[in-house]
Amino acid sequence: MNRLQSKVVIVTGGTSGMGSAFARRAASEGATVVIGARDKARGEATAAEITADGGKVLFVPTDVTVEEEVANLVDVTVREFGGLHAAFNNAGGGNIQGTIRDSAASTWDRTIALNLTSVFYSLKHELPAILASGGGSVVNNASVVGVAGDPTAVAYSAAKHGVVGLTRSAALDVAKQGVRVNALVTGLVDTPLWRNFTAANPDAANDLLSQQPSGRAAGEDEVAAFTAFLLSDESAFINGAALAIDGALTARY
Repeated sequence: MNRLQSKVVIVTGGTSGMGSAFARRAASEGATVVIGARDKARGEATAAEITADGGKVLFVPTDVTVEEEVANLVDVTVREFGGLHAAFNNAGGGNIQGTIRDSAASTWDRTIALNLTSVFYSLKHELPAILASGGGSVVNNASVVGVAGDPTAVAYSAAKHGVVGLTRSAALDVAKQGVRVNALVTGLVDTPLWRNFTAANPDAANDLLSQQPSGRAAGEDEVAAFTAFLLSDESAFINGAALAIDGALTARY
């Protein structure tokens, strides 16, 4: 399947987990992939692996919480490959735990910067480049706590709610110009982060899985396949949506 053939695609946070899985999937579908992430060693290693598999990829060291670095990521992409057609704004995470009463202001600021402000910077610089390239698609990675509250992850939940609102607003802004913007509402995903959490906190992990109607976490490749579909022309009338890939977790809300 080559539905992303000839498309130039940016993926932020593409050195592990969902971002890495998508970068590999996009390259296998014929896209030119540009990975923006902070970890230079892992970024270069991921790019080398994709290249060894026959993919076309470039790694650009990028801290998505710094606007100048996000602008550089887009500028390098356009300069090297002649345009930009799609983006998966996936970078995020950090220390997501904390209630309103016990969260430090510094934790709030870091969490909002990494999970929300980074998406604002990405859209601000990606959208003009996609418009100049004739249109395309963007997917922002939100979360189930972007559509439902979580009293134990207040800053993270607020940031991901913001991603959903930002996605909808951006979609309305550019819909008539041939650009689509959607958000993923991801639940538990079997990433290295989840596996580390499970190993360190087996009881807590089992409790989370017990709340999962499907009884399991999503595979990274399942998220990558859905993202590839949303960035392809096959999803041409899907726009401004917060789309759950959560095994029915949010069906109860």
